[in-house]
Amino acid sequence: MLKTDILAKVLHHIYFVPGLFGFARLASYDYFAHVRSALQARFRDAGQQIETHAVDVLPTASVRRRAAKLAALIDRTSGGKGPIHLVGHSTGGLDARLAASPSTTLPIPARVMRWLPRLRSVTTMNTPHYGTPLASFLVTSNGQRLLSALSAFTLGGLSLGAHPLGAAGALIGLIGRGDDALGIKLRILDKSVGLLLGLVKDARRPDVLAYINAVKEDQGSMLQISPEAMDLTVAGFRDRPGVAYQSTASMAPTPSPGKWVRTLGHPWRAASLALFTALHGITSRHDDRYPCAAARAGRRTEVMLARALGFVPDRSANDGVVPIRSQLWGTLVWAGLGDHLDVLGHYRDDRKGRLATLRHRDWLTSGSSFDSTNFGALMDAVTNGMLKSV
Repeated sequence: MLKTDILAKVLHHIYFVPGLFGFARLASYDYFAHVRSALQARFRDAGQQIETHAVDVLPTASVRRRAAKLAALIDRTSGGKGPIHLVGHSTGGLDARLAASPSTTLPIPARVMRWLPRLRSVTTMNTPHYGTPLASFLVTSNGQRLLSALSAFTLGGLSLGAHPLGAAGALIGLIGRGDDALGIKLRILDKSVGLLLGLVKDARRPDVLAYINAVKEDQGSMLQISPEAMDLTVAGFRDRPGVAYQSTASMAPTPSPGKWVRTLGHPWRAASLALFTALHGITSRHDDRYPCAAARAGRRTEVMLARALGFVPDRSANDGVVPIRSQLWGTLVWAGLGDHLDVLGHYRDDRKGRLATLRHRDWLTSGSSFDSTNFGALMDAVTNGMLKSV
């Protein structure tokens, strides 16, 4: 439930920034559909109006390039009045912070930043503020193959959901016992990419092909969000005075044999869990010199994490892509069990009667048990923070 005072009715401008492998809208798939719908309902209940935009950033390009596109979009579309809020998921949170930071410059004319005095809040969802070990792996030769699989699973998962038709039976046959590095045979992943894209009805559309090519051609953010690179970035980024910074953070349970048992008879879930197991294992690695965590998270944050999770998470705890302690920035407004895409509303939901455009698609099977109750609480917390910033 929202806990807001009665505000004068104003028009809020909310900008969504997708993260790794993300997009504003691709073919018939909307990355932020569930978040947008949830915020619209909550702002309406609070007597407020909102106008939303999603920036069409390059999926794995440089954070600086992505932030420049965000700033230009805001300049073109925000009009001359009304508070502005930025919502970044994953790497998108870094894009938002960079666009807002007074200590950095972007490759755009100064006049494009004239909206900054109206900026009221920056919300980062599962953002690698201190980097992620997964990024270090993805720039290796084996990591490039996993990167292709991730982009294909994103498209396949959002398109097919939990019902990948008869062809899904072939996908589980492609997943082997794996190797020591990943838990998945990398050459099998290569075949999975082709099969998945063959299942997606829109895979030959020009925008879909452009997305896949963009992942292959520009992976600047992979280098920039490595733990070593973010160690320097943290020293250079400054938060903008007068702007509320809030974050959400989640972790997924460590994959276990029990989770594999629950995928029996569900080829898509089994294949998805195999991929998630690989991602989780890589992301759980950490170096004491570059721990992907703040030196001190603060007592309030530690208490909130312990209450939400039932224990204090260590540095290996992660959502399958980002360590949970790397996700902490500003005021932590929500924490819980969930994987990297659950928090966007991409979780399993077997309820009937939902519109196809708002159907929940669980493309990474993590066993987090994230559901509509969790998503509702997360969206309440995010909305409260935005409204209080005005």
